[in-house]
Amino acid sequence: MGYNTEKYEAVIGLEVHAQLLTKSKAYSSDINEYGELPNTNVSPITLAHPGTLPRFNEQLLNHAILLGLACKSKIREVNEFARKNYFYADMPKGYQITQDTTPICTGGGIDIKDADGNPKTIGLTRIHMEEDSGKSIHDQDPFNTLIDLNRAGIPLLEIVSEPEIRSGEEAYNYVTEVRKIVRYLDICDGNMEEGSLRCDANISVRLRGAPEFGTKVEVKNMNSIRNVQRAIEFEINRQIAAIEAGEEIFHETRSFDALAGTTFSMRSKEMANDYRYFPEPDLLPVVVHQKHIEFVRAGMPKLPAELFAEFTTKLGLSEYDARILTDSKPIALYFEEMLKHTNNAKAAANWLMGEVKGYLNERGLHISDFPVSSATMGALIKLVDDGLVSNTVASQKVYPLLLENPKLTPLEIAQKNNWIQESDSDALGEFVNQALAKFPEKVQEYKNGKTGLIGLFMGEVMKLSKGKADPKVASQLIKEKLES
Repeated sequence: MGYNTEKYEAVIGLEVHAQLLTKSKAYSSDINEYGELPNTNVSPITLAHPGTLPRFNEQLLNHAILLGLACKSKIREVNEFARKNYFYADMPKGYQITQDTTPICTGGGIDIKDADGNPKTIGLTRIHMEEDSGKSIHDQDPFNTLIDLNRAGIPLLEIVSEPEIRSGEEAYNYVTEVRKIVRYLDICDGNMEEGSLRCDANISVRLRGAPEFGTKVEVKNMNSIRNVQRAIEFEINRQIAAIEAGEEIFHETRSFDALAGTTFSMRSKEMANDYRYFPEPDLLPVVVHQKHIEFVRAGMPKLPAELFAEFTTKLGLSEYDARILTDSKPIALYFEEMLKHTNNAKAAANWLMGEVKGYLNERGLHISDFPVSSATMGALIKLVDDGLVSNTVASQKVYPLLLENPKLTPLEIAQKNNWIQESDSDALGEFVNQALAKFPEKVQEYKNGKTGLIGLFMGEVMKLSKGKADPKVASQLIKEKLES
């Protein structure tokens, strides 16, 4: 049952944790790599042996600055660390090193489209640096929980939004945009299924126009962007139904059951968590000078919004084309490389979104696995634009052979197979004369106004030329002969 959008509105804030692509962990030299055997990327520091001390990873700082710049946030100069004390079986120290009162980034926002497709900016409360906990595994032993500490200490950025999201669809668009940004920056792979991007949602509902928020419920364990949307939509409806039935909404943490599409209670949060934050005594504050911010800014890649603007304004592509091309950074980079070898941006976009992505999707491949280089694809488009082969020959004959022989050039394939179009007017003129002579009565009908017959003459010319006639040149010659 859909909720009453006229009477109620949802108030949603998201907390997104991004695991960072660094070689080592946040506060130790232990390897940061996904998929290793359990408990192999550990050392006495990760295991919190007595007497061990943390050491700050500068790459964590640089990634935080990059994200702050991308989100137009204010970057703090003096960054202190804190201990967040709580017991997890998979957190050896018994506390997490994080930032409490001095997050490295404050303010800024993420630009999205709202549920009606209009531009909207979701403000950010903060972005702060911290470390991940280990991983508890509950499904491999019927009697015991297993602990893998490879993840313990991996650097994280927590991105906290303002409570300005109003629907599951807006939340979907927000997380999609966050994932796109961290992938473009090359600071996180954004794979929610592997847990490298995780999202918790704080959801409440209130009467539309009411100044105060309703009781907030936190929902966890959403392992895809689609499930973030599903969980939020279910929770909004659940809360409204409860309010309408006169029931009380409790401040609690809930989990999402993806199979059932429902949330269920995990634990009450009526009592505030006392994390007993206090300054981390083993790490000095990190001071970020403007010179360092500019150093990081100098290495910033183009972001999707910047590329989108370039593709639509400079290249004249439609918003739809630009959006598809900028959804993935590797696709966008491949497209830009194609344009170094052809000036036809629209044709490059069509080939990439059509034949190339079709090939990749059928085989479940990444663009990096595509056998034909961007330079070769650009050369194929130029072959068509130069009138050497038709678009049909390029897509149905040359392109399939390129997939099998990616080291050959499109021109070599076309020449070897005798597919180069005949565009010489004198040679084509003879074919045109033969075609018109074959159908004298049709020539007369054309002259009497039946102009649709030009297709008949074109077909005959293509037949006589064995498909090698340049359609543009041939069509023009036919019209000239018929009207002379």
